[in-house]
Amino acid sequence: MSTMSLRLPDSLHATARDLARKEHASVNQFVATAVAEKVSALMTEDYLMARAKRGNRNEFRKILAKVPDVEPDEQDRF
Repeated sequence: MSTMSLRLPDSLHATARDLARKEHASVNQFVATAVAEKVSALMTEDYLMARAKRGNRNEFRKILAKVPDVEPDEQDRF
């Protein structure tokens, strides 16, 4: 595990401290979780962009053409 020195504006630090307290976590745990969530979101975005580049619109349309054009069952309607 690594140690990182982090400079935060006082107001952000106070908010993080308050939220960590509400979550019954330390500020360290709260910040580590927040960083993990952000890293995960960015990595997911990169993954989805790479997948999208491999996509083929014509093949997608061929697959969609196989889906029957019927009304959804009553239980599937909003």
